[in-house]
Amino acid sequence: MQPWKTPLTPLSFLERSARVFPDRPALAYGERTWTYAELFAAVEERAHALRAAGIRAGDRVAYMLPNVPEMLISMYAVPLIGAVLVPVNTRLAPEEVRYICDHSAARILVIDTVLWPEVTAVAPEFETVETIVLAEDREHAEQPAPRAHPAGTRVVTLEELLAGASAEASSLRWEVDDEEAVLSINYTSGTTGRPKGVEYTHRGAYLNSFSEIVHSGFGHGTAYLWTLPMFHCNGWCTGWAVAAAGGLQVCLREVRGPVIWELIDRHGITHLNGAPTVVTTIMDAEAAHDLDRQLVITTAAAPPSPAMLKRMSAMGFRIVHVYGLTETYGPYTVGEWQEGWAQLDEDARAARQARQGVGMVTAERARVVRTDDDGEELVDVPADGVTMGEVVMRGNNVMKGYHRDPEATAKAFAGGWFHSGDLAVMHPDGYIELRDRAKDVVVSGGENISTIEVEQAILAHPGVADVAVVGVPDERWGERPKAFVVRVEDAAVTAEELLEFLRERLARYKSPRDVEFVPVLPKTSTGKIQKHDLREREWAGHASRIQG
Repeated sequence: MQPWKTPLTPLSFLERSARVFPDRPALAYGERTWTYAELFAAVEERAHALRAAGIRAGDRVAYMLPNVPEMLISMYAVPLIGAVLVPVNTRLAPEEVRYICDHSAARILVIDTVLWPEVTAVAPEFETVETIVLAEDREHAEQPAPRAHPAGTRVVTLEELLAGASAEASSLRWEVDDEEAVLSINYTSGTTGRPKGVEYTHRGAYLNSFSEIVHSGFGHGTAYLWTLPMFHCNGWCTGWAVAAAGGLQVCLREVRGPVIWELIDRHGITHLNGAPTVVTTIMDAEAAHDLDRQLVITTAAAPPSPAMLKRMSAMGFRIVHVYGLTETYGPYTVGEWQEGWAQLDEDARAARQARQGVGMVTAERARVVRTDDDGEELVDVPADGVTMGEVVMRGNNVMKGYHRDPEATAKAFAGGWFHSGDLAVMHPDGYIELRDRAKDVVVSGGENISTIEVEQAILAHPGVADVAVVGVPDERWGERPKAFVVRVEDAAVTAEELLEFLRERLARYKSPRDVEFVPVLPKTSTGKIQKHDLREREWAGHASRIQG
């Protein structure tokens, strides 16, 4: 790179806004508001504290926090010292948390005090975590958990960590030497059953943030409400994007309709992101009312129904429909609005909005492909809205690779394009529309659930001989996992017993609510379970098997 050019990094967004808009509100939570200058200072304080605790460039630091200020601060503080942020899903089971910390080789785990009791039992088994930092959310009504000290692990409060920081420590550089350096590792469920660590770079995060600014319309007057989990794809890079625009970010610990509406009114919220379930929660809340301004809601998977879209439009809401994966920093395509759609009837207009769309401004065109007769070259399917193929993507918005998994990385990028595992059609106007999933993954309420992981947990029960888990339609969550179970001969295991067995082994959202006992599972002549037969039966009457 020429010496007069600087590598791209989303750190520059906060540095600029703190310099240009020091007194502008940057972050709000409960009764407190931080200006950009104060947010900048908080980030530097955390960075100094981590450095004083021994964290150096390349080290991994895990954060298991809800949508509270400390989580947003971590998105800047950790990479500011060249370290790598590992956001951890707050809904995971203890064993899953242990695996992610071990696989990423995290040296520090910062965890919410309310979540800490769930992890205490596995903390002594951590292989690399040296220090656990308990972060108390003083705005939360629930009292903090008792402080536990697993043998061999140092446990401190966030205040104690910060007390060790020194403002006299070596200066912090709000720039990077290598824009392709890993910024964060985000874990997603994969078809192997074990989570995969998706590596994000400074360059990718910078450019995907820019796409968020363009397509969501962030600006100086933006007031963004955190309904999307910050641990999910770094909140789709929105924490960096809103800071670049000089907007206000409002934290929300739990997604509850009445609280959402109270914050919408108090802060003049203009934007929020979330799965279709979040949209439903907002619309169904008793406090729901018409707005005197436009509220932009960016949602993924299946957008609201035609009737819901009409109601939302009348209330002052505008839907931006996007599609992507953890491997693409969150959104990769957007259902870009076309003026001609306004002339269509409600159903036809909703059908256009339901499509996953076209590549965002910093993304390359998404393709729908099949392999040629030799199984080597990727060939685009006809743009007829009928012929299905796999969605493949490449460019700046695609991950660097899977952490410590070169084989999975090579497989994912076969042919030079990232293979999504989602099946779609290409319409004549260049818009893609998802139709089915090729991977054994269920996406429920915006969360990826590996069906193989669920199957492995079920098979651990001595009364289960065989099992298949597939995604089935769900009005609220889009889809949810359902288990088809073959009992061991003479075993009398019940659905209730099996679900109780799973509570100790899986995060609650991953566990099936429905268990159907069957004498046999449909299989090929080679013994492979034909899950598509089960899916066809469950999704009969639905135009698409992509609901959420």
